Formats: sequence, structure tokens, C-alpha cells
Amino acid sequence: MEEIKKTLSTLKQWYGIFWIIPIIIVLMRELSEDGNGYLANNASVVYAMETATILLTCLNVPLALKLFSLVLKKKVYNLELKDALKLYKKWSLIRLLLLLVPVYIGLATYYMCMSTTGILCTAIALTASLFCVPSEKNLKQDLKIE
Repeated sequence: MEEIKKTLSTLKQWYGIFWIIPIIIVLMRELSEDGNGYLANNASVVYAMETATILLTCLNVPLALKLFSLVLKKKVYNLELKDALKLYKKWSLIRLLLLLVPVYIGLATYYMCMSTTGILCTAIALTASLFCVPSEKNLKQDLKIE
């Protein structure tokens, strides 16, 4: 039981960091007076950045959500509790990192191009992260612990 609490504590810390860093970035960029929208006049760069942001979001969000369940089914269910918790923690962090990519790229697109596409993709990735909230109930359900 101690191992489960330790794993959950670590996952909750990383999940908090996942949300705090984008908030800090937004606060810093909104409070700074220079540098916002410096690529907005270059239509081809704006188009390329918007396209890349949309593609990354369309790829990473489903991949982050589906890959985790596939790994659980193929690798984690067959292990002892200690090893299963290590893999669960590892893949939970990988899932957060996969969601972090469209968040950062979306924020960069918004602040460099002043394109609302970046904010939309950031919002989609942050909303998808709500399906990844670490809790004891989810952990026990995912690992089939009674």
C-alpha cells in the first residue's frame, strides 16, 4: 500500500507541474510588452506553424490516451505489483509528455503568430489531460488491484 501512495504522490506532483508551467508561460508572456506576434506579418510562416500545431495536436492527444491503455494491456497486467507500479508511473509520465508537446507548441504559435489556432490546440491538449488525473481509484482500476 505504501508503494501505491508513493507512486500516486509522484504522479500528482508531475501532473501539477504539467499545469503550472503553461500557466507561468502565459503569465510571463501576457505581462511582457515585447515579442508577441513578431511573426504575424509573414503569412507562410503563420500557415506552417498553424499546420504543425494542428497536426501535433491531432497525433499526440489520441496517441497519449490510447497508447497508455495498450501498454497496460500488453505489459503491465502480467507483472508483480512493484514492477507494475514502476511501469505505470513511467507510462503516465510519457503520456503527460506527449500531451505537453502540443501545449508548448500551441502557446508558441499563439505568441509568435498571434493565431488563435495555437490557443485552441493548447486548450484541446489541456482538456485531454483531465482524463489523466492521477487518483488511487484510477490506479487500482488500471492495474486491476482489489
